[in-house]
Amino acid sequence: MSDSRLRSRQVTDGIERTAARGMLRAVGMRDADLVKPQIGIASSWNEITPCNLSLQRLAQAAKEGVHHAGGYPMEFGTISVSDGISMGHVGMHYSLVSREIIADSVETVVEAERLDGTVLLAGCDKSLPGMLMAAARLDLAGVFVYAGTILPGHIDGREVNIADAFEAVGACARGLITREELTEIERAICPGEGACAGMYTANTMASAAEALGMALPGSASPPAVDRRRDGIARASGEAVIRLLEEGITARQILTREAFENAIAVVLAFGGSTNAVLHLLAIAAEAEVPLTLDDFNRIGDRVPHLADVKPFGAHVMSTVDQVGGVPVVMKALLDAGLLHGDALTCTGRTVAENLAEIDPPDLDGTVIHAMSDPIHPTGGITILRGSLAPDGAVVKSAGFDAAEFRGRARVFDGEQGALDAVTNGTVVAGDVVVIRYEGPRGGPGMREMLAVTGMIKGAGLGRDVLLITDGRFSGATTGLCIGHVAPEATDGGTIALVQDGDPIVLNMATKTLDLDVPQEELEKRRNDWTPPTPGHRTGVLAKYSKLVGSAATGAVCS
Repeated sequence: MSDSRLRSRQVTDGIERTAARGMLRAVGMRDADLVKPQIGIASSWNEITPCNLSLQRLAQAAKEGVHHAGGYPMEFGTISVSDGISMGHVGMHYSLVSREIIADSVETVVEAERLDGTVLLAGCDKSLPGMLMAAARLDLAGVFVYAGTILPGHIDGREVNIADAFEAVGACARGLITREELTEIERAICPGEGACAGMYTANTMASAAEALGMALPGSASPPAVDRRRDGIARASGEAVIRLLEEGITARQILTREAFENAIAVVLAFGGSTNAVLHLLAIAAEAEVPLTLDDFNRIGDRVPHLADVKPFGAHVMSTVDQVGGVPVVMKALLDAGLLHGDALTCTGRTVAENLAEIDPPDLDGTVIHAMSDPIHPTGGITILRGSLAPDGAVVKSAGFDAAEFRGRARVFDGEQGALDAVTNGTVVAGDVVVIRYEGPRGGPGMREMLAVTGMIKGAGLGRDVLLITDGRFSGATTGLCIGHVAPEATDGGTIALVQDGDPIVLNMATKTLDLDVPQEELEKRRNDWTPPTPGHRTGVLAKYSKLVGSAATGAVCS
């Protein structure tokens, strides 16, 4: 058993810490508490978005667990940004930036206050990886707790969620539905608290956290309103004390094998393309070598099993009804596609956890059997080629075409593309290229759900290819390729594309090419000049100077 107070004793022991002890007494500590390990309860709770509303009560439950196990919990908050609310306008520049701010703020508090361990609670797309990045960076005992999924809304017996709203905007703009029908969808999509209902980024990253071993087994899928979540949070508070006692830290859990497990689970679910960005970033913080090529290597042997939104029929609460993430992990383990000996935050291995849970077999409908996959390979594919020398990402789970050839329609920023879709000038066969939206050029690598939703809602989801150095919401589906690297601002090939250029996507060879002679591209490159930075002060200016390529996770350094 390790000394669980190696850090907090720096603020509690000795006559030199008289002032510190006095302040700790003022927040409620008694003599007996001063000798307990101090656990940071880091929460992204706020009233800005339904994704985080459950975290206030879950933080309380986590504190109860820490107290019960013999520790002393100390709650603090960090920021969170609502992607759904910031989508489609200037606010989305700040979304990915918030991931770094969350990681930095948690590190700052935990290091300054010399906390011994953490329970990390999050509910929104960037708060989940932000918390996990902080855990990897700090390398202390830590357990992650998810806020939980929202339940779907209903219209005339049909399930609806936030993705339906973005698609309905495109349908309304094209006159396919009325304004009254659009308002009906608006009123139904978010019936309560919790993160967006489908296998979008929040639910994808919650599944990844469970597969990584940083969250308790079975904790990803219960809805936010389900009181099982309180029990999960309480057990997580108890678990962090056990980790302290056993001397297990985050990087002992966040191994190469753990990341391969997380990739396998994400691919089997056909999860959000943002998982590529976030897992690369978490691995960078854990000092684990992980590359884009690992996603294709694992995806070539892991089948896509889950019939979930945005491309499928079901939402996360339905996944919960058939057994949650453990049923997928057990199936992958039995098939030899998971590292069963990877350590987890229970102090036991993946295989030991699954043996204790004894999850049911795959139901065959919500999650297909291994012998009857939706696709024989994983739901995300990494592309390379002349248009994306350093890589690009496509959600192949919703992409059944073997090849797409079309002519470029180029937009320097998202708004021009939104306008073109709205006014009907985007037509079948177009390749919509949205550039200068990368991590540095955006800055902030905006999500494009507004434009992809409008394209699908306008009935063009299978007829228009969209390519960007920005990224997509987990709710995006269809012919959409993001994370093109190098990005336009860094002089990537995407900066040289002109209207009418032929572009070829080949899913069989996993290639994305600009069919323009090399001598013509060199001429264009000689004429190209980098754009003037749009932000000279503030957080976006700092981010633009520090952020790296999407191909390595868009990590700041």
